[in-house]
Amino acid sequence: MNILVTGGGGFIGSNLAASLLKEERVHKVRVFDNFATGHKSNLQVHLENPKFELLEGDIRNAEDCFQACKDMDAISHQAALGSVPRSIADPQTSHKVNVDGFVNMLEAARANGIRRMVYASSSSVYGDLPDSPKVETRLGKVLSPYASTKLTNEVYAESWSKVYDMQLIGFRYFNVFGPHQDPNGAYAAVIPLFMKAALRNERPNINGDGSITRDFTPIANVVQINTKGVLTPKEGHFHKVLNVACGHTTDLNKLWSIIKGHAQASVDPVYGSLRPGDILQSLADITAAKSFLDYQPDEDLVSALADAMEWYKNIV
Repeated sequence: MNILVTGGGGFIGSNLAASLLKEERVHKVRVFDNFATGHKSNLQVHLENPKFELLEGDIRNAEDCFQACKDMDAISHQAALGSVPRSIADPQTSHKVNVDGFVNMLEAARANGIRRMVYASSSSVYGDLPDSPKVETRLGKVLSPYASTKLTNEVYAESWSKVYDMQLIGFRYFNVFGPHQDPNGAYAAVIPLFMKAALRNERPNINGDGSITRDFTPIANVVQINTKGVLTPKEGHFHKVLNVACGHTTDLNKLWSIIKGHAQASVDPVYGSLRPGDILQSLADITAAKSFLDYQPDEDLVSALADAMEWYKNIV
């Protein structure tokens, strides 16, 4: 199969592309990225691989999307502007990339006869839902423009699957972490920020009192389910949304304690106020992913954080 990975220069996309290139069932991996948030350095190791192709372009441009989809059999759509705070600061750009770009990819897939597309949704779509764990069939009210864009993608995908006989799978990621996740910039995620602080023995900032919980998910789990999502044969048309997580929850104080221990750091956090749009408790039910795609997550958070730290040691 020929697989297109949008946003393949980014954190998730580059890890996925590297894994797909090792798959015997995959003939070609084409990465499509404008490198607004991704990095060409994440792909440097693949440039001489005959199975690899790099196409620079922007998902906001419909013609770029059409060209990216030519001769492809399936798509893993990871291109997006992440971050709740970023979406609050600039909601229009988040909409143009995450929603207009998503519709462009759906149409480009349809125009090129591609039936299967998996895509990155987000646990943020659960919003203020108090249920724990979160089950795919129940949602609350979204709390940020970013969450709105991801929920809108799911609505569009549902209609495209029915009207255009497509097979679409949305992955609601829960706090993914691992190598290639950028620790720099205004919108860096909590784990890379903690990694950088621990390795420098600097005090990290924690929003709130550290009791916020997350279902932290090693990147290997996301790579696994995307690979199964694009390669597993299925009949008929459908749209599925699946939680991608470990099914375990960890608060920020415990997270810092683990990372601090791995780095042999000696400092304590600085506590501040909560941010607008933050979800306080996050835990996933992963039953549906296990059933539909035989998802078998690595649940060892301590070991996965240790592995990630080995990568951060080389860049911090």
